[in-house]
Formats: sequence, C-alpha cells, structure tokens
Amino acid sequence: MKKYLVGFFYSLPVQMVLLHFRRYHVLLIFWYILFATVSGHFLEAYGANSLYLAPEYLTKVSALSAAILGFGIGVFFMSWNITTFILHARQIRFLATTEQPFLKFCVNNAAIPVVFLLVYFFNLVSYNAEQELLNTWEILALIGGFLGGLILALVISFAYFFGADISIYKRFGSHIIAENQKYEQAAKKNNITSVGGKTDIRVDWFLSAKFGLRKPRDVQHYTQEFLDMIFKRHHFAAVLAILISFIFLLTIGFFSDNKVFQVPAGASITVFFAILIAVAGAISLFLGTWSLPVLLVIYLCLNWMYQSNIIDPRNKAYGLNYTNLDERPSYSRDTIMQLVREENLEQDKKVFLGMLDNWKKKQGTEKPVLFVINTSGGGTRSATFTLNVLQYLDSITNGRLMPHTFLINGASGGMLGATYFRELYWEKQKGHITSLQDNAYSKNIARDLLNPLFSSFISRDLVGPVRKFEINGYYYTRDRGYAFEQKLNDNTKGILDKKLADYKEAEENGEIPVAFFNSMITRDARELVISTHPARFLMQPFADSVIDTHLIDPDAVDYTSFFARQDPLNLRVLSALRMNATFPYVLPNVILPTDPVTDVMDAGLRDNFGQQTSLRFINYFKDWLKENTGKVVLIQIRDRQLGDWERPYEPNSILSFVTKPLLLLQNNWYRLQDFYQGDQLNYLSQSFGDGFERISFQYDPINTNASAALSFHLTATEKIDIEASLTSKTNQASFKQVAALLKQ
Repeated sequence: MKKYLVGFFYSLPVQMVLLHFRRYHVLLIFWYILFATVSGHFLEAYGANSLYLAPEYLTKVSALSAAILGFGIGVFFMSWNITTFILHARQIRFLATTEQPFLKFCVNNAAIPVVFLLVYFFNLVSYNAEQELLNTWEILALIGGFLGGLILALVISFAYFFGADISIYKRFGSHIIAENQKYEQAAKKNNITSVGGKTDIRVDWFLSAKFGLRKPRDVQHYTQEFLDMIFKRHHFAAVLAILISFIFLLTIGFFSDNKVFQVPAGASITVFFAILIAVAGAISLFLGTWSLPVLLVIYLCLNWMYQSNIIDPRNKAYGLNYTNLDERPSYSRDTIMQLVREENLEQDKKVFLGMLDNWKKKQGTEKPVLFVINTSGGGTRSATFTLNVLQYLDSITNGRLMPHTFLINGASGGMLGATYFRELYWEKQKGHITSLQDNAYSKNIARDLLNPLFSSFISRDLVGPVRKFEINGYYYTRDRGYAFEQKLNDNTKGILDKKLADYKEAEENGEIPVAFFNSMITRDARELVISTHPARFLMQPFADSVIDTHLIDPDAVDYTSFFARQDPLNLRVLSALRMNATFPYVLPNVILPTDPVTDVMDAGLRDNFGQQTSLRFINYFKDWLKENTGKVVLIQIRDRQLGDWERPYEPNSILSFVTKPLLLLQNNWYRLQDFYQGDQLNYLSQSFGDGFERISFQYDPINTNASAALSFHLTATEKIDIEASLTSKTNQASFKQVAALLKQ
C-alpha cells in the first residue's frame, strides 16, 4: 500500500499541482476568481455567476452562447498550460526528449482544469434548474454546447501545437534518438540508475498521451543548451497563440456595436484572463526578482500619462459640451453660493408655480390629490418592481394615477423603471400605444444589462481600440457606459433615446410628471439634481425663521443652472439615468466639465430612496400645496423593507469579526438613511397635518434568504419573486389606499 501511495504522490499530475502552489502563486489568482465566481462566492451580489452559469448571446441563453463560453474557457485552459509549460520547463526536462511534449504536459497538468469543470457543471445544473427554471433537456443543451465549444478550442490548440511538435521533432528527433541509444548503452555498461538533475522535481511516473503510466527518461546526457533550444521552440509557438487571443479581443472590441460580435461576457473575461496569465508568466520568467520594480515603473509611467491627459479613460455625460474649456464653471463655494441668491430662488420658484398651476388645470377639481412618486435604488430588481407597482396602480385606478402625479424622483435602478413608465404614459397620450399594463413592458425593463457591461469592459475599456461616436453634436469615446446606454435603449425599444430638452414643454404644460435625476458628486458628496428646469431651491434645506438662508451651505447642486454654458438640456436622458445608477466599478464614474474636474456616481450613496429631495420640494411649496390640493401623497416604492430586520449585519467568521468596525457604516448605510429621513418625514407630517400621507410599497421576497440580487441581471426565479411580492398583505393594503384616494 505504501508503495502505491508513494508512487501516486510522486506522479507528475500530483507534483504539478504541488509545484503550482509552491511557485508563481499569482497565476492561481485567476483560478481562484473563476472557482469563486461559478460557485457564487465572488461578486454574486452583482450577478457575476450568471455570466458563466447562464451566458447570454443575442439576448438568449442557448447552446450557442454556452459554446462560445466553452470556447473561451478552452482558450484559458490552453493559456494556463502554455504559461506553466514555459515556467516549469526546467523542472520537467525529461518531457523535452519525448514526442509531443506539450500534449503530455497538458495531460499531466489537467488536475485543476478537471476539478474546475466538475465544480462548473455542478453549479450550472443547480443554477439553471433552480434559478432559471430550465428543464432537463435545456440544461443538457447548455452542457452540450459548452463541451462543444471547449473541445473545439482544445482541438484547434492541439492541432496547432502538433504542427509545432512535428517540425521540432523533425529537426531534433534524430539527435534525440542517437543520444538516447548512446546513453542506454553507457548506462548498462556503467550501471547508471539516477534519473534527472538537481533542478528537476522527483517524478516516478507520468501519464502518456494515451493516459498510460510511463517512467520518466533520464536526460543527464543532454546539454542544458540543447534542452533549452527545444523548449524555446515551444515558447515561440506559445507566444503566437497568445497573440491570436489578443487579436480576438481587439476584433470583438472594434466591431462590438454589431450584435454578432457581442459575445457572452464570461467568454470575454476568460479570454482576457488568458492573456493576463500569459503576461504574468512572461514577466515572472524573464524578469524574475525584477518583476515588482518593473511593474512599479510601468505604473508610474501610466500615472504620469494620466495626469498629463495623454491617456484619459474617464467617462463623460453624452450630450454635454466638454469642448469649451474656458467657459467651464468653477466648482467652488463662491460659485455655488451665487446659484442660491434670493433672486435666483424666486425665479425658479415662479417657474415651478406656473407648472403646478398648469397641472392643476388638468385635474378638473378644485382641490385634487397630488402624488409624488419616489423609487429606490436596487439595480434591475428595483427597476422591475417599480414598473410592476406602477402598472398595477394604473390598472386598479383606471389610469388615474399618472395624471394626478406631479413629480417622479428617486435613485439608481428604480428611476430606470419609473422613467420608462413615464415614457410609456406619454406614448399612450400621443396615441402610440393603447395600454400601460402590457406584460411586455415588464419583460423589457427586466432584460439583462450586465452581460454587455462586462463584455464591453474587457473588449473596449481595457483592450479594444479607442473609437468615437457622436451624440447631439458632440463626440465621445465608446466604453462600457456607452454599452449600458445602448443596451437599455435596445431593451426599451428606443423610446428613451431622447434628450432633456424633449421633455421641457410637456413638463411645463403638465402633460407628464416632472422627473428629477440625481447623482452624487464624489468630490464632496453633494447631490447633483438634474431636471429640465432650474430648481435651485432644492440646493439647501428649507430654512426656518431663525436661520438665515445665506448661512446654510448648499448640500446639492442644480445641474441646469450650473452648466448653463455646457448645453445642459442637450444631455441624453439615457445618460441622466446612467449617472443616476452608476454602480461602483460596474459602471464608470461620469466626469463633469467643471474647473477643477469633478465626477459623479450612484445617487443611492446620498439618498437611495429619493425621499430627501421630494420632501424638500414639498416643504418649499407647502403654502401652494395646502391651498390648492386636497392632499399630498408620497408614494414610496422600495426594493427593501422598512426597518430591514430581515438582513442584519452579523459577522459569521473571524475575518468578518475583525473587519466589522471598518464595514459597519457600509452595511448599515441604507438603514441610516431611513432613520434620518424618518425624522424629516415626521416633521413634514406634523406641518401638513391630515394634508400629507406616505404610502409605501416594499419588495417583500417570498424566500427572505433568496431575494433578488442587487444586480443588472435577474434570473427567471427572481422575476417571478418580484412579481409575486405585489400580492403581499402590506402591498395589497397600500394598493387599496391609493385606489381609495383616487375615488374621492
């Protein structure tokens, strides 16, 4: 028994695994990411596992999309084998004197890839059966497609290296055979039994190309120069293979506007990993201990180029003018304080009072109920839940909700759904559609947005060539921000492809509700409020009789007036939505044409529920609202429950216990907003009395341990769960409240 255990331990497959863990650990990082991603332990909240377990191509999860992913995984496998073959050549010199050394190396280096495939298929089956609700044949089709793509990649790679092996063996084969014969004769004569050299790992057995057990050949009689020459021939072939992978990413990046070239994100990411693993291996091989200093120099050079504006990876708001450098507004306290001068506030107030009067004229009653709709952030789950709630409200009120709504406000994903519904309402008014309750609209907003983001991040942002496009007269760079907008536009059938100016007149006349798009300025955490009309009165908390308004530092910036010289109403609505929903890292921060340059990101970091701005608006126009409305109703559509008792922050490991003080604020951020805004709501309620009411709709998952992820991707199960949450007791009671108010 001991003999077999020793033989197993000193077999080449086992020794290769141990060698990987002893040397060049950086290469294992890529394996860790892949294992953690497919098993749901890496960026699961952002839906990263769906990119591999439910790959999408041409808007469908199919055998073809799985095949493309399988091909990408195959490319990664081969890059792993190529790189480790080069790095560990000195440890396994005996392979250089065999036929097809690279194939034999791959067979003996297959332990980690095989384990990965087992983990992958296990998770693929469970994910698609439980989350995507696919039947057995559909799952088998995905597995078959994946295996087909994987095998194709391996066949192409091995065919390429077989050609390289044949040419190498033709050149050196006769020399190898002659040297082996001489050595065998000398070994018998002198009773030589040692195998290998001082740089070799101990290997008693290795697997042949046909998976047979073989003993390694002694190579002491070969000069190191001769063995290195053979390996270098393989190195050259390997470099060509990696170059082909790089050209592949360049190609799909250049043509990615064509849907045919929008390959599954998992495939793009994995091919990119294949390139990185080859680059990391090359750096380790050729630079050795100089690797870190050289990388530091490269970083410093790139940083200098960035600071000198030689390279600029930053994203812009499409439609804004970034070319008039001399007219950029100064982002300073003095400039912002100028915006909140009394005459400016009165000017904006007068405009909005006129809009309120126009809204009232359309109500047909002396004191109508005015609705303000707030919607929270939460990715596609919030967008879908928001649209579902608004569709349901439209059905039970016979279409009376939207005419009674003056303002729509919110953050992140929720505003995607609310803005889409507002656009559908306008389309219905113009006679382009007949109903707002078509289930197709819910399916549209729930469509995947994640795949093009990650795919574009790899093929455009990191690898692809810089390409420009034109929006409303200005030119910008295509990146994942552009990919997001194009995909959202495609999902919503193009009806959101407008600029802010297109809504100005309709909002003025009370034909559609006013919309505020919010984001957070990262420089100082102030809120940027985007609308078709200046709303500078939202820049400061409403002052009481004791505090002078001029002593209150603005905590928000009015977009329209601040960027008056940057063509503000030319901004694409899709860009306003993206600025409102800029998930950290998933979407790029958007820089603004200010001096100095500032940038913005997700509004949820400042006000995830959109409530603060709405309460400030209601408070500012309190006198008009009391005099002209029967009641002001704040509808709050939330992607999480009030109090959020179901998701406490509890450390469940030593690491989480140690990091708890650091992550405490992050994990309780939305609760803190709830507590703070609860006080604001209470003060406003006391001021209004019976003339104000808040009605909440909450996404209440059926299974609290498996709620929809905070992501731009929803599984079939999550879509069903979101729709089912409308029937919860809490939400049904809220629906009845709204219906009762509109019957009065």
